[in-house]
Amino acid sequence: MDWSTVLLGFVAGLLISVATAPVGVSGAVFLLPVQVSVLGVPSPAVTPTNLLFNVVAGPGALLRYWRARRLGGPLTRLLIAGTVPGVILGALIRVFAVPGPRVFRLLVAALLLPLGLWLGLRTVRQKRSREPRPPAPRATRILALAVGVVGGIYGIGGGSLLGPVLVGRGTPVATVAPAALAATFVTSIVGAATYALLSLTATGDVAPDWLLGLSCGAGGLLGGYLGAHLQSRLPETALRLLLAALATGVGTLYAVQVLG
Repeated sequence: MDWSTVLLGFVAGLLISVATAPVGVSGAVFLLPVQVSVLGVPSPAVTPTNLLFNVVAGPGALLRYWRARRLGGPLTRLLIAGTVPGVILGALIRVFAVPGPRVFRLLVAALLLPLGLWLGLRTVRQKRSREPRPPAPRATRILALAVGVVGGIYGIGGGSLLGPVLVGRGTPVATVAPAALAATFVTSIVGAATYALLSLTATGDVAPDWLLGLSCGAGGLLGGYLGAHLQSRLPETALRLLLAALATGVGTLYAVQVLG
């Protein structure tokens, strides 16, 4: 791998994380098509490479949220309790069952496209006379488990799936973002370790592309810090619309790839 590819990975991680960190999305869901189509990372190595990106990039935004005293709390614990066992199960499925990329793209499009449109319309048309109730702890844990499985299979950050659901159900973005990023960070460490162990026995490209994962993660580390800093300067409505736009954009991107 030449240094131009490494630099491209750094810039991609930086720009993506600046846009996604304010709403609790790690950016891995956007980085995935870049790694496959532009940087040429083979499958299934792209999954642990994306998890490595999350591990390296995560502390940037988390440091900023910790300094603002918005990191931690019951939502963070609920999400971690669900996503950690989910990512281990997802890694096992990815290595031994190997779901194809078309299934993944179809799943992401089917989930995020309507979810993003719904959140955007709800934000624009919402009347504040009756506030929606956040999901119950058990429902949140089950949702986190399902997201952890998807993250373990495809190496995407759980915030891209958790954020629109939790925010749409009434949890403020300022609460969801640090919790989702913390869960993504912890889950990615567990997932990357799981893939490292599986690479000792499994055949094929199971280990991450270390140089590319580290370069993308370094960009994400800086971009995440900057993005988390921007969150306090944006109103709740703008954050909700940004999250809706990201979810709709990702869903549309993968829908076009499936249909193309």
